[in-house]
Amino acid sequence: MPKETDMDDATRTELEAAAFRRLVQHLRDHPEIQNIALMQVGDFCRNCLSKWYRAAAEDKGLDISYDDARELVYGMPYAEWKDKYQTEATPEQIAAHKAHEAREARK
Repeated sequence: MPKETDMDDATRTELEAAAFRRLVQHLRDHPEIQNIALMQVGDFCRNCLSKWYRAAAEDKGLDISYDDARELVYGMPYAEWKDKYQTEATPEQIAAHKAHEAREARK
């Protein structure tokens, strides 16, 4: 079985791109998973993916807006997704998120 170290860069990039597309599709297929829950459990959310995508584009000299990157991740304009799927965060979720942000700020 080949190891990652045996792969050429093009193959590694293809596999990473495929994994990214699968993750994005998974998140599109599960809009019930709220961003605040993703942040609490995984320390990232759809908006983070959008920012990472935009940063990667900028690294390649491409100008992609944050809104365009979010539409790529959400599969629709963010405002539409928010109106259709986003629910109000519970007080417990907000408190947990603030605690998480405070821990991150101390790093």
